[in-house]
Amino acid sequence: MLKKPETLFVLGYMLLPLLALLSAIVGLTMILGGNKIAGAIILVVVTQVFAFGAFYTIRARKAAVLAESDRG
Repeated sequence: MLKKPETLFVLGYMLLPLLALLSAIVGLTMILGGNKIAGAIILVVVTQVFAFGAFYTIRARKAAVLAESDRG
C-alpha cells in the first residue's frame, strides 16, 4: 500500500506538509501563550519530523514512479 505512487503523492504533497504547518502553528501559539519549552519542542521536533517525512515520501514516490515506468 505504501509503495503505490498515488498513496505516496497524497502523503508527500498533501498530508505531511499540512501536518507540519499545523504543528508549527500550534508550537508558535504555545510559545506566544507562555508555554515556551513545550512550544519549542513542538517546533523543533514534531514539525521537522513531518517536514522530513514529506521529503522522504516524495523521494520514495519518485523511485516508485521510475520503477513502474521501467517495468512496463
